[in-house]
Amino acid sequence: MRETVIDEARRCLQCKSPRCREGCPVHTPIRDAIGLLRDNKIQEAGALLFENNPLSIVCSLVCPQEKQCEGHCVLGIKGIPVPVGMIENYISDYYLNIFETKEIRPNGKKVAIVGSGPAGITISLLLARRGYAVTLFEARDKIGGVLRYGIPAFRLPKDILDRLKTVLVKMGVKIRPNTNIGANLTIDDLFRDGYRSIFLGTGVWKPYKLGIKGESLGNCCYAIEYLKNPDVYDLGKSLVVIGGGNTAMDVARTALRHGVKEAKILFHRPKEELTARKIEIDYTLMDGASLMECVMAKEVTDEGVIVVDVKKDEEGNYVEVEESRHLIPADHVIIAIGQGPRSVIVNSTTGVATTERGLLRVDEAGRTSRDGLFAAGDVVTGARTVVQAVKLSKEVADAMDEYMQSLDE
Repeated sequence: MRETVIDEARRCLQCKSPRCREGCPVHTPIRDAIGLLRDNKIQEAGALLFENNPLSIVCSLVCPQEKQCEGHCVLGIKGIPVPVGMIENYISDYYLNIFETKEIRPNGKKVAIVGSGPAGITISLLLARRGYAVTLFEARDKIGGVLRYGIPAFRLPKDILDRLKTVLVKMGVKIRPNTNIGANLTIDDLFRDGYRSIFLGTGVWKPYKLGIKGESLGNCCYAIEYLKNPDVYDLGKSLVVIGGGNTAMDVARTALRHGVKEAKILFHRPKEELTARKIEIDYTLMDGASLMECVMAKEVTDEGVIVVDVKKDEEGNYVEVEESRHLIPADHVIIAIGQGPRSVIVNSTTGVATTERGLLRVDEAGRTSRDGLFAAGDVVTGARTVVQAVKLSKEVADAMDEYMQSLDE
């Protein structure tokens, strides 16, 4: 791989106005990092990427580069773009192994970060760098949130999250696992104990239901539940996955790696309208799954899932085909149509406004309706990409810093 990275780095034109940077939501300085790499300054390149995006190594693996950095590379107009993700991963992986924190001058202010997903990790690192005493609360035993419990290891190796934990500790962040804020401790308790501001980044862990008969049967479950720990599920030999996003693809690929022999993905639209990335669809098909287009699930049974065919009518709307109801046999059915936030924190906290979808209502800088309480990530926007969470988290960290500094004025 090393030779490939070097060869690809040498292809970079070092554009004066790098389109790749503009195509990235967090404006990753990839041109400059590649320039440093080519000058044998990989440590400086890694520091540059980390300073801009603490989750650079994660984004290099899971972000849709074809729509962002790589998709804007000038070489891609008539040929093959520079594989930005591969080069960024090489640099960031190296840097994470040698990371040493710079001297941090404590400012005496405590900050609570609730949730250790992409947003929580990012804001913890950004505020710790500025001298805040950060405590990171995580409901489970390990940090990572959706990165650990929602993305399979073949897409995002879990040792990356363990190494990020090491970085957090080096930066002085205190990590409190197995602590579900809202159940025992509340937001009010945190403010009582001297935290000057609190960030909520608890993600979206409540799966959306189809609302059809049979969802409670023993041979049916939801994607976010399955991906948390696939080893505890006995899916049998045949599986039907309902959904068309990246999560549906992750479920099918994971199941095939855990003994399922046949995995079918059902979607109520044509293949070209799947919301999953093309590369994820291609990998899913390569792994042996199959797609069933234009079918809609109507009922889960002990024998599989009953569906109807769907087609476009004269007005362009998708409608059910009459007398097309039929059974698709399967040992297990997994529903992967997205998820929303759990309401435990909102219900136990006074003065917090939410949207119609149950997401936290915030302004452009992540401020909630309660003074000193901020939020970002999926609990605010719904499920988005990691790099989008990082982008918003950087803005929220600035707002939290500004708020806490204002308390002393």
